[in-house]
Amino acid sequence: MSAPAVVRRPAQPSAPRVTPQRRLQPVTQPAVRRRPKLVYALVAFLGAMLIGGVQVALSLAITQDSFALAGLTSQQRELDLRAEALQEELTGLSSPQVLATSASGLGMVVAGSPSYLRLSDGAVFGTGAGADWTSTVDPAGAGAVANSLIAPPAAPDAAAEATETGGAPADDLPLSIADGLPSPTTR
Repeated sequence: MSAPAVVRRPAQPSAPRVTPQRRLQPVTQPAVRRRPKLVYALVAFLGAMLIGGVQVALSLAITQDSFALAGLTSQQRELDLRAEALQEELTGLSSPQVLATSASGLGMVVAGSPSYLRLSDGAVFGTGAGADWTSTVDPAGAGAVANSLIAPPAAPDAAAEATETGGAPADDLPLSIADGLPSPTTR
């Protein structure tokens, strides 16, 4: 075998080397600093003061609103209590005992047997007997059931005498505890 032949290429002419110039140069004197302008400082100061003033104003407005809200909440609570008391009074006044007593006081009596009217032909069904003028129901009688929502009527004479003599009515006096506190009998 034969040795490989070495092929040489012709040498390229080399380009002349250029040395780059340095851009850095020595500083001969320091750069002069500019003073901040007074106008910019004043604008920044006034802006900070304006932001602080707005925050104080908003804080005062929120505080004022919270006091108004507390007052309205208190007023709402009072109105709710008053509405509840009026509802209890209405419940007591619309009870069957009060209605029967009021009807009896107006001269109303319990009706007899009912009669019905058919509208298509005008026919009347039932006995058609009228009510007796004397009522068999006595709403304030012995058979009446006590209603805890209805306050018993106060005797006007007893209250007037108590206020004239400077004393309290008998219902307002405390219980006597000379024999001890009242308690239920247990076994």
